[in-house]
Amino acid sequence: MLKRILTIAAGVMLGVALSFGTSRLGALWGLWPNRELDRSVSQLRNVLKLVNENYVSAPDAALPKLTDTALRAITGALDPHSEYMDAKEYKALNEEISSEFGGIGVQVELRQGHVIIIAPIAGTPGERAGIQRGDEIVSVGGEKLSHPTMSDIVDRLHGQPGTKVTLGLLRPATKQELSLTLTRERIRVDSVRDIRLLAGGIGYVQLTQFAERTGEEFTKAIGQLKARGLQALIIDLRNNPGGLLDSAVAVAEPFFPRHELIVYTQGRESADREEYRSDAAGPPLTLPVVVLINAGSASAAEIVAGALKDTHRAVIVGERSFGKGSVQSIFKLDDGAGLRLTVARYYTPSGVTIHEHGVAPDVEIVMSPEEDRSVYLQQSRNDVTDPTEFKARFGMDPVPDRQLDAAADILRSALLLKQRAPAAARP
Repeated sequence: MLKRILTIAAGVMLGVALSFGTSRLGALWGLWPNRELDRSVSQLRNVLKLVNENYVSAPDAALPKLTDTALRAITGALDPHSEYMDAKEYKALNEEISSEFGGIGVQVELRQGHVIIIAPIAGTPGERAGIQRGDEIVSVGGEKLSHPTMSDIVDRLHGQPGTKVTLGLLRPATKQELSLTLTRERIRVDSVRDIRLLAGGIGYVQLTQFAERTGEEFTKAIGQLKARGLQALIIDLRNNPGGLLDSAVAVAEPFFPRHELIVYTQGRESADREEYRSDAAGPPLTLPVVVLINAGSASAAEIVAGALKDTHRAVIVGERSFGKGSVQSIFKLDDGAGLRLTVARYYTPSGVTIHEHGVAPDVEIVMSPEEDRSVYLQQSRNDVTDPTEFKARFGMDPVPDRQLDAAADILRSALLLKQRAPAAARP
């Protein structure tokens, strides 16, 4: 039923978790034997008819326009993640599922009517233009955003590669207003961007999102590191806005024995519980693990961090995560339209909900906005390694990654204790 959570991208990654269903809502609507529903539909029909026939501006009272407005108002009043999509928007959603689209490459979230940047995607026009986490998009194409919806942002930021779009931004940290003109590109997001072995056999893997092939890519990365002498592992989920639930389960799976619970979703009825258990073929990995998170870690990223923390299989280092733990089902409607509707929340194995709470780190290390920006640039622009060039290019000095350094120190201590344990046991 609720098989996937994904993060939508629109030249943006929207940090919104989704699951897919195949029900045809339009068909169910006509067959539902519900007198209260019939009365509500009748009242809605009467209002539409009265407005259509009597409103002073006939174009504004056209039935298709009124219907679209009514459907958006109904779903928009529920929560920030439920919405009605017309055929064009639903088609755009399907294109984005492939993780390849035309846009500017930023991940955003709708917060209290404001469009906030979660993180720019590395190597995209948004990242190269200097867009930062926390920036607010206040206008697109010179037009101020008024009561924006996610579908509206998708529509405005999407476009053919090579076309231009101008964004008006507000940077809360400095109260600075910016105007940036970006050229859209074909955006393809790699799930696993950085795989390396640090000193002492400590492996490092950075996951930027959870897409179709993330589980496969992660397993391959672990295999590469094991061949090079992997002893401990850092999984970097900072600024990872989420993605597919199946992929999150696939990433956590190697650390869980077969059939053990990783995450479950719970709808409004007790029978609506859906469990996701490990399907690992071999024995689980038992090496020391640290997971790095920050306020940009959301949705599927929180599933992985929450499951590993909840079962004491990893130490969580960094900052409290975003707190996106609701599940949306996608329904295909007539005429190519669609409906995204929140139907459940997901929970860690012990029953902890992350929604609106996030995952709290075991070791809290808060980075300043300047540190965060510098570290992010160092991660995403490893082609600029000279400190002088870095400062000239980005206007700031490269700084130590305190969160990563702390993770490495924790793992070195764990490996040292592991080495001493057998010696202490010998007579």
